[in-house]
Amino acid sequence: DAAYNLARWLLRTDDDAEDVVQEAFLRAFRFFDGFRGENSRSWILTIVRNSCYTWLRQHRPNDVARDPDEEIRDEDHASNPERIVERLQDEQILSKALERLPAEFREAIILRELEGFSYKEIAELAHVPLGTVMSRLARARRQLRELITQGKE
Repeated sequence: DAAYNLARWLLRTDDDAEDVVQEAFLRAFRFFDGFRGENSRSWILTIVRNSCYTWLRQHRPNDVARDPDEEIRDEDHASNPERIVERLQDEQILSKALERLPAEFREAIILRELEGFSYKEIAELAHVPLGTVMSRLARARRQLRELITQGKE
């Protein structure tokens, strides 16, 4: 489930996610002798992640390219947890906002918030420094907050 969930959010379509996850598991099977007994969940999700980015570069290169210095507004738009009546609408807005995030930001948010990975695990899985994970999460949260606020207007 975690492999499909990650692929679905990175690729944005069910069919593409299913295809990439299947290919990733075939790669994992082919290269199982390279598995050294570390965290198997991180190992397989690393393969899924790499497969997703390979697919994105081949099919949607603009989805991966991102200027890391892009200015993101840092306004504080706190959500009101009292609005239970609007929960379904809020979930739709969140889903659409997540889909609009760049792949690197979606990946960080999905792995941290939905899959419960630690910052260190995300850094290992994504082959980036811990500081990059922290930065991506901070920027993703700010951009997500902005997108959600726009969706409610």
